[in-house]
Amino acid sequence: MCGLAGIAELTGRSPEEAVLRAMGDAIAHRGPDDEGVVVEGPVGFAHRRLSIIDLATGHQPMSFDGLTVVFNGEIYNYVELREELRRRGHAFRTASDTEVLLRAYAEYGDDCVRHLNGMFAFVLHDAARGRVLAARDHFGIKPLYFHATPERVLWASEIKALLRHPAVRAARDDEALQDYLTFQFVLGDATLFQGIRKLLPGHRQVLDLASGRLRTDKYWEPSFKLDKYHTEEYFVEELRRLLNDAVRLQMRADVPVGTYLSGGLDSSLVTILAAPHVGQRLKTFTGSFREGPEFSELEYSREVARHVGADPHEVVPTERDFIELLPRLVYHMDEPVAGPGLFPQYMVSRLAQRHVKVVLGGQGGDEIFGGYARYLVAYFEQALKGAIHETTEEEEHIVSLKSIVPNLAALRQYVPMLQQFWRDEVFEPMDRRYFRLIDRSGGALGLLSGDARRRYDREAIFGRFSAVFNHPDTMSYYNKMTHFDLTCGLPALLQVEDRVSMAVSLESRVPLLDHRIAELVASMPPKMKFRGGELKYILKKAIRQVMPAKVMNRKDKMGFPVPLHLWARGKARDFFADVLLSPACRSRGIFDTAAIEALLDQEAAFSRRLWGVVCLELWHRQFIDGD
Repeated sequence: MCGLAGIAELTGRSPEEAVLRAMGDAIAHRGPDDEGVVVEGPVGFAHRRLSIIDLATGHQPMSFDGLTVVFNGEIYNYVELREELRRRGHAFRTASDTEVLLRAYAEYGDDCVRHLNGMFAFVLHDAARGRVLAARDHFGIKPLYFHATPERVLWASEIKALLRHPAVRAARDDEALQDYLTFQFVLGDATLFQGIRKLLPGHRQVLDLASGRLRTDKYWEPSFKLDKYHTEEYFVEELRRLLNDAVRLQMRADVPVGTYLSGGLDSSLVTILAAPHVGQRLKTFTGSFREGPEFSELEYSREVARHVGADPHEVVPTERDFIELLPRLVYHMDEPVAGPGLFPQYMVSRLAQRHVKVVLGGQGGDEIFGGYARYLVAYFEQALKGAIHETTEEEEHIVSLKSIVPNLAALRQYVPMLQQFWRDEVFEPMDRRYFRLIDRSGGALGLLSGDARRRYDREAIFGRFSAVFNHPDTMSYYNKMTHFDLTCGLPALLQVEDRVSMAVSLESRVPLLDHRIAELVASMPPKMKFRGGELKYILKKAIRQVMPAKVMNRKDKMGFPVPLHLWARGKARDFFADVLLSPACRSRGIFDTAAIEALLDQEAAFSRRLWGVVCLELWHRQFIDGD
């Protein structure tokens, strides 16, 4: 786990070492153990290292035979891949996965990425061929941003490093702002900064240094071509095997390893599978709030810790912590994305860093296995529609009204969402209905100024959404929903995962996002994955034997809720008012001041309106205003 920066000059000059060092300094928190800078003709790299594997000889940038790489992440199958490359005649000088990556490129060229099981972002200079290869892992667990002009191409692990280059100016992208107001993340490869893009998950990029041509292509995405030949029992057994193998591989490290443990199904599973791989009691890390039982999952996390004989560590984030830390967290995030859970997640990461250097978590389980209540809401409506009209929009009924009824108790805490969802346009086409389910602009639009509301183009945003949602390989509503969440929603959550851990120099791993697991689950018939509308049906069947009944039978899904609405009426009110009613915020013309004042007193429980606007204003201050 590290931080990287790169410059490729296209005008015949060489990058300035001082600029590279400044870019590296901006992300020093990602790698406090080592640093390096190299300039090779028109290409230069800076690297900051957090040493996890091969602590002695894994220095970067790493070079041999005209190849130089800067790499962030871990190649979990590096041991097996190294043996394969040795059989092909390669000799190794280090025990690092970085050298395995270099020699895999020497052997397989750009297709080296197809041999990697891991989380990675890297930029590699092939001097002999006059080219640069950049790539990002299958799900975008590790970040990689770029800025391209006819004069040069820049890469970096975080946007703040790109902004250290004198040719890059921080300016807001207004189309991306509309995406943020709608989803609280930005679609596609755009960012909230003009001219700064992100290399998308599962993509690679090749720069030809002679012509300046920059070509990007997709090397991987989960295939939803259905396997109709294997039985449910086969899929369950194969899933068990892959879950165990993914955790086994990701426990590889030359430093102490622990787990995040929220008490939810996914983090509990990772903890249970990880415990046998440590030589002592596994250290687990949990956060909760004291504001009420609806903000704490401690009874479940403690049950799992007892179940595996773990050494549990707990932290209680406070309102004061929130006020002090939020501006710093917005800085670390680069962009204001996802929800308020990033604050307690940072607190848990800070706790974990005091005890271990690597931590495993359950991120990705909801997207891979279908764990969001909105999937059940969507199919409840589909079942009603099918029952009334005796039709289906899919090639077969995945759920019927009769089959879904036993699972509707899971929606008890989502009644307000159901009321909002069914307020308008019931039984619209599937893409319109799912857009409504994930659209967070309903409350936010009421906070906008008149000019900002007039500029808001809902149909254009829906067009960008539907281009992803209506993927030609996703024939079922269920696969369309999970595919969208995997490719658009999950990267925003992974950005949080990366930033809150890297902010404290901690490596965070997510074994449920082993690409082999995603490929297996994508190939399953949707009816098998979502039998009777049961969330995570196939995962639950695979792990029932190892999971404590108290966790397995939970009906209350929390997702690290934050008592923001309570704090807005308490000590944090002055903080929110200072940010959102300031002259700077008023002058931007984005929000209606009277609506913001009302919001401070009327924010609903678990709403994201206040979170979304305060993060956006703090982002403007730090990056656009330069505060």
